[in-house]
Amino acid sequence: MADADFSDATILTRDAALLQDTVREAGALAQSMFRTELKKWIKGASSPVSEADIAVNDLLEARLRGATPDYGWLSEESADDSTRLSRRLTWVVDPIDGTRNYLGGHDDWCVSVALVEGASPVLAAVFAPVTSEFFFAARGRGTLLNDIPVRANSGSELDFARVAGPKPLVERLKPSLGEIKLHPRIGSLALRLCRVAHGGLDAAFAGGNSHDWDLAAADLIVQEADGRMSDLSGDPILYNRREVTHGVLVAAGRDRHASIVAHFRNRPLP
Repeated sequence: MADADFSDATILTRDAALLQDTVREAGALAQSMFRTELKKWIKGASSPVSEADIAVNDLLEARLRGATPDYGWLSEESADDSTRLSRRLTWVVDPIDGTRNYLGGHDDWCVSVALVEGASPVLAAVFAPVTSEFFFAARGRGTLLNDIPVRANSGSELDFARVAGPKPLVERLKPSLGEIKLHPRIGSLALRLCRVAHGGLDAAFAGGNSHDWDLAAADLIVQEADGRMSDLSGDPILYNRREVTHGVLVAAGRDRHASIVAHFRNRPLP
Protein backbone atom coordinates (compact mmCIF):
# COMPACT_ATOMS: atom_id res chain seq x y z
CA MET A 1 0.00 0.00 0.00
CA ALA A 2 1.32 3.45 -0.88
CA ASP A 3 1.91 5.95 1.91
CA ALA A 4 -0.97 8.29 2.64
CA ASP A 5 -0.80 11.96 1.71
CA PHE A 6 -1.02 13.84 5.00
CA SER A 7 -2.08 17.00 3.18
CA ASP A 8 -5.45 15.30 2.68
CA ALA A 9 -7.79 16.89 5.26
CA THR A 10 -9.73 13.64 5.61
CA ILE A 11 -6.59 11.79 6.67
CA LEU A 12 -5.65 14.60 9.04
CA THR A 13 -9.03 14.40 10.76
CA ARG A 14 -9.00 10.60 10.86
CA ASP A 15 -5.50 10.30 12.28
CA ALA A 16 -6.04 13.10 14.80
CA ALA A 17 -9.11 11.33 16.19
CA LEU A 18 -7.33 7.97 16.15
CA LEU A 19 -4.35 9.42 18.00
CA GLN A 20 -6.37 11.13 20.71
CA ASP A 21 -8.63 8.15 21.36
CA THR A 22 -5.73 5.72 21.42
CA VAL A 23 -3.53 7.77 23.73
CA ARG A 24 -6.42 8.24 26.16
CA GLU A 25 -6.99 4.47 26.16
CA ALA A 26 -3.28 3.82 26.65
CA GLY A 27 -3.15 6.30 29.53
CA ALA A 28 -6.10 4.60 31.20
CA LEU A 29 -4.37 1.23 30.89
CA ALA A 30 -1.13 2.60 32.36
CA GLN A 31 -3.03 4.19 35.24
CA SER A 32 -4.86 0.93 35.97
CA MET A 33 -1.46 -0.73 36.52
CA PHE A 34 0.07 2.22 38.38
CA ARG A 35 1.16 1.52 41.98
CA THR A 36 0.55 -2.23 41.61
CA GLU A 37 3.02 -5.07 41.86
CA LEU A 38 4.68 -5.28 38.44
CA LYS A 39 7.35 -7.40 36.86
CA LYS A 40 10.27 -5.12 36.03
CA TRP A 41 13.77 -5.44 34.67
CA ILE A 42 16.68 -3.42 33.28
CA LYS A 43 17.37 -3.03 29.58
CA GLY A 44 20.65 -1.75 28.21
CA ALA A 45 22.94 -0.27 30.83
CA SER A 46 20.42 1.13 33.30
CA SER A 47 16.99 1.80 31.78
CA PRO A 48 14.09 0.33 33.77
CA VAL A 49 11.20 -1.32 31.97
CA SER A 50 8.13 -3.08 33.30
CA GLU A 51 5.23 -5.21 32.15
CA ALA A 52 3.17 -1.99 32.12
CA ASP A 53 5.46 -0.45 29.48
CA ILE A 54 5.02 -3.53 27.32
CA ALA A 55 1.26 -3.72 27.81
CA VAL A 56 0.81 -0.07 26.87
CA ASN A 57 3.11 -0.46 23.89
CA ASP A 58 1.13 -3.48 22.70
CA LEU A 59 -2.13 -1.54 22.94
CA LEU A 60 -0.73 1.46 21.05
CA GLU A 61 0.73 -0.73 18.35
CA ALA A 62 -2.46 -2.73 17.90
CA ARG A 63 -4.65 0.37 17.63
CA LEU A 64 -2.35 2.63 15.60
CA ARG A 65 -0.71 0.14 13.29
CA GLY A 66 -3.94 -1.76 12.92
CA ALA A 67 -5.64 1.37 11.57
CA THR A 68 -2.65 2.59 9.51
CA PRO A 69 -0.70 -0.47 8.35
CA ASP A 70 1.19 1.56 5.73
CA TYR A 71 2.77 3.86 8.33
CA GLY A 72 6.18 3.27 9.90
CA TRP A 73 6.65 2.48 13.59
CA LEU A 74 9.34 3.64 16.04
CA SER A 75 8.82 2.88 19.72
CA GLU A 76 11.08 2.72 22.73
CA GLU A 77 9.65 -0.70 23.54
CA SER A 78 9.68 -2.28 20.07
CA ALA A 79 12.55 -3.70 18.05
CA ASP A 80 13.55 -1.09 15.49
CA ASP A 81 12.27 -1.90 12.02
CA SER A 82 14.36 -0.11 9.40
CA THR A 83 11.45 -0.09 6.94
CA ARG A 84 10.26 3.02 8.82
CA LEU A 85 13.01 4.95 7.02
CA SER A 86 11.22 4.52 3.72
CA ARG A 87 7.81 5.53 5.04
CA ARG A 88 6.45 9.01 4.55
CA LEU A 89 4.50 8.82 7.81
CA THR A 90 5.75 7.13 10.99
CA TRP A 91 4.33 6.80 14.50
CA VAL A 92 6.94 7.70 17.13
CA VAL A 93 5.96 6.28 20.51
CA ASP A 94 6.97 6.29 24.16
CA PRO A 95 4.44 4.06 25.94
CA ILE A 96 5.41 5.37 29.39
CA ASP A 97 7.79 8.30 29.43
CA GLY A 98 9.26 8.50 32.91
CA THR A 99 9.21 4.78 33.71
CA ARG A 100 11.49 5.27 36.71
CA ASN A 101 8.97 7.71 38.20
CA TYR A 102 6.06 5.46 37.26
CA LEU A 103 7.64 2.53 39.08
CA GLY A 104 8.46 4.79 42.04
CA GLY A 105 4.81 5.77 42.40
CA HIS A 106 5.38 9.41 41.40
CA ASP A 107 2.94 11.49 39.36
CA ASP A 108 5.20 12.81 36.59
CA TRP A 109 4.94 10.21 33.83
CA CYS A 110 2.99 10.21 30.59
CA VAL A 111 2.12 8.48 27.35
CA SER A 112 3.73 10.29 24.40
CA VAL A 113 2.94 9.68 20.71
CA ALA A 114 3.68 11.70 17.57
CA LEU A 115 2.99 11.16 13.89
CA VAL A 116 6.05 12.22 11.91
CA GLU A 117 5.95 13.16 8.23
CA GLY A 118 9.39 13.04 6.67
CA ALA A 119 11.52 14.37 9.54
CA SER A 120 8.94 16.58 11.30
CA PRO A 121 6.01 15.83 13.62
CA VAL A 122 2.56 16.70 12.27
CA LEU A 123 0.35 15.32 15.07
CA ALA A 124 1.17 14.93 18.76
CA ALA A 125 -0.51 13.78 21.95
CA VAL A 126 0.97 13.64 25.45
CA PHE A 127 -1.22 12.38 28.28
CA ALA A 128 -0.33 12.49 31.98
CA PRO A 129 -3.23 10.59 33.58
CA VAL A 130 -2.39 11.27 37.24
CA THR A 131 -2.34 15.05 36.76
CA SER A 132 -5.11 15.00 34.13
CA GLU A 133 -3.01 16.82 31.51
CA PHE A 134 -3.84 15.95 27.91
CA PHE A 135 -1.79 17.91 25.38
CA PHE A 136 -2.69 17.73 21.70
CA ALA A 137 -1.24 19.54 18.68
CA ALA A 138 -1.66 19.39 14.92
CA ARG A 139 0.71 21.17 12.56
CA GLY A 140 -0.59 24.65 11.76
CA ARG A 141 -3.56 24.31 14.15
CA GLY A 142 -2.18 25.24 17.57
CA THR A 143 -1.83 23.38 20.86
CA LEU A 144 -4.61 22.34 23.22
CA LEU A 145 -4.36 21.39 26.88
CA ASN A 146 -7.53 19.59 27.92
CA ASP A 147 -9.22 21.07 24.82
CA ILE A 148 -8.27 24.67 25.70
CA PRO A 149 -5.79 26.57 23.46
CA VAL A 150 -2.51 27.40 25.21
CA ARG A 151 0.60 29.44 24.44
CA ALA A 152 4.14 29.57 25.76
CA ASN A 153 5.14 32.50 27.95
CA SER A 154 6.34 35.55 26.04
CA GLY A 155 9.39 37.68 26.88
CA SER A 156 13.07 36.89 27.12
CA GLU A 157 13.86 37.23 30.82
CA LEU A 158 14.53 34.14 32.93
CA ASP A 159 13.05 33.21 36.29
CA PHE A 160 15.18 30.23 37.25
CA ALA A 161 12.39 28.87 39.43
CA ARG A 162 10.52 28.37 36.13
CA VAL A 163 13.37 26.69 34.27
CA ALA A 164 13.63 22.89 34.40
CA GLY A 165 16.45 20.62 33.36
CA PRO A 166 19.82 19.28 34.49
CA LYS A 167 21.21 21.68 37.10
CA PRO A 168 24.75 22.03 35.65
CA LEU A 169 23.26 22.95 32.28
CA VAL A 170 20.75 25.47 33.64
CA GLU A 171 23.42 27.11 35.81
CA ARG A 172 25.52 27.83 32.71
CA LEU A 173 22.92 30.42 31.70
CA LYS A 174 24.01 32.69 34.56
CA PRO A 175 27.30 31.34 35.93
CA SER A 176 28.01 34.52 37.91
CA LEU A 177 24.88 34.31 40.04
CA GLY A 178 26.14 31.62 42.34
CA GLU A 179 23.45 29.47 43.90
CA ILE A 180 20.08 29.74 42.16
CA LYS A 181 16.69 28.28 42.97
CA LEU A 182 15.73 25.75 40.33
CA HIS A 183 12.35 24.30 39.44
CA PRO A 184 11.79 20.86 41.01
CA ARG A 185 12.86 18.01 38.78
CA ILE A 186 10.27 16.64 36.35
CA GLY A 187 11.15 13.02 35.68
CA SER A 188 9.27 12.68 32.39
CA LEU A 189 11.20 14.54 29.71
CA ALA A 190 8.17 14.80 27.41
CA LEU A 191 6.08 16.28 30.22
CA ARG A 192 8.86 18.69 31.21
CA LEU A 193 9.03 20.06 27.67
CA CYS A 194 5.24 20.20 27.26
CA ARG A 195 4.87 22.37 30.33
CA VAL A 196 6.58 25.14 28.38
CA ALA A 197 3.60 25.08 26.00
CA HIS A 198 1.09 26.34 28.57
CA GLY A 199 3.40 28.60 30.56
CA GLY A 200 3.97 26.26 33.47
CA LEU A 201 7.68 26.67 32.70
CA ASP A 202 9.56 29.50 31.00
CA ALA A 203 12.12 27.09 29.57
CA ALA A 204 13.05 23.42 29.72
CA PHE A 205 16.24 21.57 28.83
CA ALA A 206 16.90 18.02 27.73
CA GLY A 207 20.33 16.70 28.58
CA GLY A 208 22.20 14.59 26.06
CA ASN A 209 21.12 11.09 25.07
CA SER A 210 17.41 11.77 24.60
CA HIS A 211 15.62 9.92 21.80
CA ASP A 212 13.01 10.54 19.15
CA TRP A 213 10.30 8.96 21.30
CA ASP A 214 11.09 11.31 24.22
CA LEU A 215 10.91 14.41 22.04
CA ALA A 216 8.80 14.28 18.89
CA ALA A 217 5.37 14.84 20.43
CA ALA A 218 6.59 17.52 22.85
CA ASP A 219 8.41 19.29 20.01
CA LEU A 220 5.23 19.87 18.01
CA ILE A 221 3.26 20.75 21.15
CA VAL A 222 5.79 23.48 22.00
CA GLN A 223 6.07 24.74 18.41
CA GLU A 224 2.31 25.02 17.97
CA ALA A 225 2.07 26.95 21.26
CA ASP A 226 4.26 29.70 19.73
CA GLY A 227 7.41 28.27 21.26
CA ARG A 228 10.59 26.84 19.83
CA MET A 229 12.50 23.65 20.55
CA SER A 230 15.95 23.01 19.11
CA ASP A 231 19.50 22.08 19.88
CA LEU A 232 21.67 24.75 21.48
CA SER A 233 22.77 26.09 18.11
CA GLY A 234 19.15 26.73 17.17
CA ASP A 235 18.96 23.98 14.57
CA PRO A 236 15.65 22.08 14.39
CA ILE A 237 15.44 18.47 15.49
CA LEU A 238 15.04 15.87 12.75
CA TYR A 239 13.10 12.68 13.45
CA ASN A 240 12.77 9.20 11.98
CA ARG A 241 16.39 9.07 10.89
CA ARG A 242 18.64 6.05 11.25
CA GLU A 243 20.18 7.67 14.35
CA VAL A 244 17.44 8.52 16.87
CA THR A 245 19.61 9.86 19.72
CA HIS A 246 19.97 13.61 20.30
CA GLY A 247 22.22 15.97 22.23
CA VAL A 248 21.37 18.87 24.54
CA LEU A 249 18.11 20.62 23.62
CA VAL A 250 16.10 23.60 24.83
CA ALA A 251 12.41 24.55 24.61
CA ALA A 252 10.97 27.99 25.38
CA GLY A 253 8.76 30.74 24.00
CA ARG A 254 10.15 32.25 20.81
CA ASP A 255 11.94 35.30 22.24
CA ARG A 256 13.25 33.47 25.28
CA HIS A 257 14.43 30.59 23.11
CA ALA A 258 16.33 33.02 20.87
CA SER A 259 17.98 34.59 23.93
CA ILE A 260 19.02 31.20 25.33
CA VAL A 261 20.42 30.04 21.99
CA ALA A 262 22.39 33.30 21.65
CA HIS A 263 23.79 32.78 25.15
CA PHE A 264 25.07 29.29 24.34
CA ARG A 265 26.48 30.38 20.98
CA ASN A 266 28.66 32.83 22.90
CA ARG A 267 29.39 30.37 25.70
CA PRO A 268 29.35 26.90 24.11
CA LEU A 269 29.37 23.77 26.22
CA PRO A 270 32.81 22.19 26.72
